[in-house]
Amino acid sequence: MSVKNSAIRAGLMKAYDYMEKDPEQNIPKIMNFLDTVVPDSVLEPQRRAIRKVIGDRDNNWYKLLLSLFTDIDAGVRRRIFENFVVNSGVVGLESADWFKEKYNCNIPWAILMDPTSACNLHCTGCWAAEYGNHMNLTYEEMDGIVTQAKGMGTYVYLFTGGEPLVRKKDIIRLCEAHPDCVFSSFTNGTLIDEAFAGEMLRVQNFVPAISIEGFEEATDSRRGSGTYAAVIRAMEILKRNKLPFGISCCYTRANAEVIGSEEYFDAMVEMGAKFAWFFTYMPVGKSAVPDLMVTAEQREFMYHRIREYRNTKPLFTIDFWNDGEYVGGCIAGGRAYCHINAGGDIEPCAFIHYSDSNIREKTLLEAYTSPLFMGYHDNQPFNENMLRPCPVLDNPGRLTAIVEASGAKSTDYQDVETAKEYFDKCVDAAANWAPVADRLWTCSGHCAGCGKD
Repeated sequence: MSVKNSAIRAGLMKAYDYMEKDPEQNIPKIMNFLDTVVPDSVLEPQRRAIRKVIGDRDNNWYKLLLSLFTDIDAGVRRRIFENFVVNSGVVGLESADWFKEKYNCNIPWAILMDPTSACNLHCTGCWAAEYGNHMNLTYEEMDGIVTQAKGMGTYVYLFTGGEPLVRKKDIIRLCEAHPDCVFSSFTNGTLIDEAFAGEMLRVQNFVPAISIEGFEEATDSRRGSGTYAAVIRAMEILKRNKLPFGISCCYTRANAEVIGSEEYFDAMVEMGAKFAWFFTYMPVGKSAVPDLMVTAEQREFMYHRIREYRNTKPLFTIDFWNDGEYVGGCIAGGRAYCHINAGGDIEPCAFIHYSDSNIREKTLLEAYTSPLFMGYHDNQPFNENMLRPCPVLDNPGRLTAIVEASGAKSTDYQDVETAKEYFDKCVDAAANWAPVADRLWTCSGHCAGCGKD
């Protein structure tokens, strides 16, 4: 770490300690304090945004920030701040920028990996449900992935699957082995109990994102009877133990109106969720259910609702398809993240099951510079309209060209599906969304010659 970043790290931790002493009084003053310990040019956009938030105590973002000091265990809160803000946001970016420049490739901010293909549920339309307990990454392989990636600046790791908490003990072991990283998990929540909450309090660097499809009827109809009740129990355990958690919502043609309702948002805030990841249903694999894909009208509904609630609800939200304008389009292929499945295949995205590299045969850096990942690097963004970011769902043919040029193979465990077969299922959705996305993009001030940014 450079001398400059060492000073920034020390300054940020001093600022945190200042807030910790009296959050209600000191949060509004924090930027003035930060100005005394961190150079003006550092994290300038973020500092402007924070000033806007903390300048109004009635602001929903201010309420969310203050709730972190009242609702979250002090040790967990400090560890997450240090690992997420300082290690990932300062130390990691310095390393990642060095590798990006030297190798002219993407270096991910976060890595998703599947400890196992096994799952204790059988959700409608989920590819993982078809795989069974056939594939697993060993603890040593997962530890090696983290060790390699940290050396290139990646400090954030998200477990997917399968159901990651089938491997609870190894996940906690990784948290212990890498206390400078943030670990999270997309989980159905049914395996979270008091004992696991105690382990989370002990390691302090694990934050679950619980998958929930809406209220009881919508959740149980896709995930099985009793799942919603188990999810609510898990949230109650986490909230009672002052552990941070979020929710993961897949909106489909069957539940979009529920997921986007004010009643649903309010319920999740009341349960204690601090963040929410939103995904639209993708028809991955030959066993997928294309009829679950949202209509263009439903996708626009979610676009408006999430933006509305960002201004009114104390919940941090990201919609991985409709928020492309904030991150410059597609973030897969290592641009912000990549995915490693339970068989060791290194994939551009959790929804793109094609690979030309395996962790058992290549290093991460070799994968990042492979033809498949460089195809992403050289073609992003896939559309000038950032509301059409995806090379499959929004831009049919783009993924096929990259996969065919790179020689990447399908990583589907059961039924090999070509990239063309995959995108064929998305052609109608892309055609229907394009005029809606273009209208929204223009109306938000991105039209040529409009004079807006």
